[in-house]
Amino acid sequence: MAFLEINNLHKSFGRHEVLKGISFSLEKGEVLSIIGSSGGGKTTLLRCLNFLEIPSQGTISVNGNTIFDAQNPLSENEIRKNRLHFGLVFQQFNLFPQYTVEGNISLAPKLLKKYSEEELKRKTDSLITRVGLTDKRDFYPHQLSGGQQQRVAIARTLAMEPDILCFDEPTSALDPELTGEVLSVIKSLKSKDNTMVIVTHEMDFAREVSDKIIFIDDGLIAEEGTPEEVFYNPKNERTKRFLSLSNL
Repeated sequence: MAFLEINNLHKSFGRHEVLKGISFSLEKGEVLSIIGSSGGGKTTLLRCLNFLEIPSQGTISVNGNTIFDAQNPLSENEIRKNRLHFGLVFQQFNLFPQYTVEGNISLAPKLLKKYSEEELKRKTDSLITRVGLTDKRDFYPHQLSGGQQQRVAIARTLAMEPDILCFDEPTSALDPELTGEVLSVIKSLKSKDNTMVIVTHEMDFAREVSDKIIFIDDGLIAEEGTPEEVFYNPKNERTKRFLSLSNL
C-alpha cells in the first residue's frame, strides 16, 4: 500500500471546477514534482492536501489511513489534526515578523507542546544548522535575504515533523542568485524518511530531484511518469508544447 494515496480529487469554487479528478500515489521517501502552466490547478491541489481548501470530491490516505473522504465531512478539530500530516512551504515565506529565526522555527511545536523544552531547544538548534543559518538565529525576518527567509520557512515546517513535505513554487519569489541556495536545501532533504510533493517551475531541479513527475493541465493529470519518461519521451501533445516553451 502506498504511503500517500490521492483518489479522484475534485475542487470547485462556485461553478468553476479547478481540479477535475486527480489521482496519484507515492511511496515513503519518494519525491513528486508537479509541473504545468499557471492556472492549471497545481497550487489548489497543494492547498487541498494541506486542508487549506476542502476538496469537493475524492479521498486522501496517509500510511494506510483515510484522513479525508468528501462523503464524510470533517469537523474543524479533525481538519486541524489531519493538517499535521502535511507541512507546506509557501511561495512568500509567511514568517512571523515579530519573531527571530529561532522563534519562528520553535513557535508551532512550542504551542502544541510537541517536545519538552530541552528537546525543542535541541531540535531547533539542529534545524538552524541544517539550513545554514547558525549565524542568523537571532535575526528577524526583515534582516534576512529572501533566500534566508525561505530557508527559515523550510526549517519551521520540518520542526513539526510532518509525514509529507509540500513546497509551493518555493523559489518563485526569489532573485535568480538566491534560488540555488533554497533548491540546495530542498535537495539535501531527500531521504528514505522524507516524502515530498513539490510544485515547481524549475525544470532542471525537478528532473534532478524527483522520483515522479506529474504534468497538470486544466485540472487534470495530462502526463505522469519518471523524469526520464516525462522530460525525454512525453506522450501528450500539451506536455510536449509546455516543455518546448520551457526550453527543455
